[in-house]
Amino acid sequence: MTLGESLRNPSPSTLDDLFRRAVQRRPGAAALIDPPDRENFTDGTPKRLSYAEADRVVSAIADRLRSFNLPTQTVVALQLPNTVESVLALLGVVRAGLIAMPIPLLWRHAELVAALSRVTARALIFCRRIGATDYGDLAIHVAAETFAIRFLAGFGTKLPDGVVAFSDLFDQAAVEPKADQSGHSADHIAVVTWDVTAEGRVATARSHSELLAAGSAIVSEARIDGEPIILGSLTTSSLAGLASTIVPWLVLGGTLVLHHPFAPHVFAAQRTSQRATIVVVPGMLALPAIEGPAAAGRYGLQTVIGVWRAPERLNGSAPWPAKGTQLVDVSVFGEIGLVARRRGADGRPVMIVPASTAGKLGPTGSPEIKRTQAGTIGLRGAMVPARAFPPGSERSDSCRLGAGQDGFVDTGYVCRVDRQSGMLVVDAPPPGLACIGGYRFILRELQELVSQIDAGSSLTALPDLLTGHRLAGVAGNREGLCRALIAHGVNPLIVAAFRGRRGERASAA
Repeated sequence: MTLGESLRNPSPSTLDDLFRRAVQRRPGAAALIDPPDRENFTDGTPKRLSYAEADRVVSAIADRLRSFNLPTQTVVALQLPNTVESVLALLGVVRAGLIAMPIPLLWRHAELVAALSRVTARALIFCRRIGATDYGDLAIHVAAETFAIRFLAGFGTKLPDGVVAFSDLFDQAAVEPKADQSGHSADHIAVVTWDVTAEGRVATARSHSELLAAGSAIVSEARIDGEPIILGSLTTSSLAGLASTIVPWLVLGGTLVLHHPFAPHVFAAQRTSQRATIVVVPGMLALPAIEGPAAAGRYGLQTVIGVWRAPERLNGSAPWPAKGTQLVDVSVFGEIGLVARRRGADGRPVMIVPASTAGKLGPTGSPEIKRTQAGTIGLRGAMVPARAFPPGSERSDSCRLGAGQDGFVDTGYVCRVDRQSGMLVVDAPPPGLACIGGYRFILRELQELVSQIDAGSSLTALPDLLTGHRLAGVAGNREGLCRALIAHGVNPLIVAAFRGRRGERASAA
């Protein structure tokens, strides 16, 4: 099914609908391909699954989740690396009639307990290890402090006692496909991701139709059709990763090649060996990803999707020089929404068109955009979630997503109007936040935590060309402070700020 056929379908689709259609059309075609360096960061050898094989595993995951007797629309948390398991588990949760909540990989004890408790998640699916971190041990300790968690399930070897193993689902014999028992419609919540505002963390729930609108905005602007080979380097724990990789793959029924961010040499090898026609990378890596303008055409690369988690840096990026390979810039405004724009003929970024002068919304699924009275970017439209989550939180004092009376949601990103064109230019991120790759931090909270542990220590956020910001810390006893931060279960990016190793950067795609 082409993008146009999918969008013209009179019956709105769920993620599972799209996947089942792809299975019916191309059962023997390659659906999912693991990173070749998988064994370096997690258990198991690299996998390559056809659509029929992937569908069998998705059904097996859904059946096992149903055996837990969880109520429909229960939240199931996922903390998995960028391997086939992350995609299959997400689809399995949806097929079981539950809500998938992919968790950022660098979230540790404190963040996990707060998030799982906030949305009353009943199950957590993880893998035994990612790099040097034992996620099995982490999951056990998190579950012990999270009253709602009833089930732990894991992929990998040497899982802790009490954890339901899921790795055996790959080896189960094929069974007759079961009808969809989810009861889902396109308006039901499919996924929950987490945003961070100056007021606190926000659980952002998206329906199937809202997620499809976000992905369709990218696919439509890029004019992608056919059955592409997509090489994706963003994880599924955010709107950016879901909309730029999972949705295009489901809509177009191509092949999704997964890359665990970020190993440049591995990425280059995957790009050429798998003959990727589309690559998805952080915006600042778009040009390095093609290894020069002349090289792109030699291996058939058609489209580079550059995802800007710090959209204020887009206008300062270098012109796109690759003829025959297009660049689509995706400006991401936290978990609220995104704007996709193809580079112009001059290779320069295209500025944002406000709704009042657009005349039309632009690419299918694109949001309406305006400059709010506060001088910030406001978004409204099919991809922008307006409901508070979990239900009932709108009647509490907890931090939540909410739209104004006109339906626009304020992203907090400061913008100005270009005098010559009337377009909007993003100037700065929301105040009070440090944005590092795909992770946001409330700087005040971090500074208070550090000062509580060691009154003589300090922490600040500095601009960084690649990641948006980087954290830099000063402490009299660096190692002692690092140990204390680890004991508090904080994000490794915070700990790394006090390591004192020049030039070291934590990967955060």
